[in-house]
Amino acid sequence: MTQFNVVVTDDRYRGRYEIERSVLQSVDAELTVHDLETEDQAVHVVREADAVLANLFPINAELIASMKRCQIISRYGVGYDNVDVAAATAKGIWVANVPDYAIEDVSDHALALLMACVRKIPYRDRGIREGHWNLAVDPPIHRVRDRVLGLIGFGAIAKALRRKVSGLGLARVLGHDPYVDEATWKEHQVESATLEELLRTSDFISIHAPLTDDTMNMIGAEQIEIMKDEAILINTARGGLLDEQIVAQALSDGKIGYAGLDVFQEEPIPNDSLLRTLDNVVLSDHAAWYSEEAMLELKAKVATNVADVLRGGRPTYPVNKV
Repeated sequence: MTQFNVVVTDDRYRGRYEIERSVLQSVDAELTVHDLETEDQAVHVVREADAVLANLFPINAELIASMKRCQIISRYGVGYDNVDVAAATAKGIWVANVPDYAIEDVSDHALALLMACVRKIPYRDRGIREGHWNLAVDPPIHRVRDRVLGLIGFGAIAKALRRKVSGLGLARVLGHDPYVDEATWKEHQVESATLEELLRTSDFISIHAPLTDDTMNMIGAEQIEIMKDEAILINTARGGLLDEQIVAQALSDGKIGYAGLDVFQEEPIPNDSLLRTLDNVVLSDHAAWYSEEAMLELKAKVATNVADVLRGGRPTYPVNKV
């Protein structure tokens, strides 16, 4: 009989957990994979778990209160807004994440969405499949060179994106992040700006901020009002950073030009979402994190957090202190 029981809350990886099992064998832990849909199901699953590998399923205060043995909740990914960290801390449960994986992958995806929007690639693809041709000026396309890119949030992913656009001939790169010092801006050749200055000046805006109480719906009606009519908005961070209905309506009304969105307030996107009907939006399914290399790294590190704690130590990537 194994010493520890580790549970997975939702099966995003379709049964592929060889890496996690390999890591957890070192601490005599058995991994059980679930695909939870309701809190009642979750309570039954986590009650006797020694550790939880959390993906998208919400780990709220009520669920944490039901945990009798849990020592750590380790989140697949960088963000952990679906985990009630305060409740876990109060109960003496570690919360951990994997903040340093998929940097190359998410920045690749942000750049891909940006270029797809600039060149209107999905619009052309759909038009050709429908039998159209000569779509060159409908809608108009402008070159990237001499344009202004604004980066909201300047962590590792935004830094990687800055490196990748360095050969595109941009006139300026602006950045807004209250936690970044002047030396960092200078090192990466980015001009520090207020959010208002960035939104007013930028042709392309890429969001890389964490989702917090302060950043929730940080792009709404007031912000859209000062953006350029042809601005392109890219979001590979968190859906809650945008007031999604306001952004969708602004795209529909031509108040902003285009958007490339990988993350949404509700996932999957509801069938009646206005975003599904718009030609000036490029959509992807919360896949910016994904490459085979990134997935292998994520799986190893999320399990290592757990193994660290079950050995009596602290996780490699702690979110809280217990």
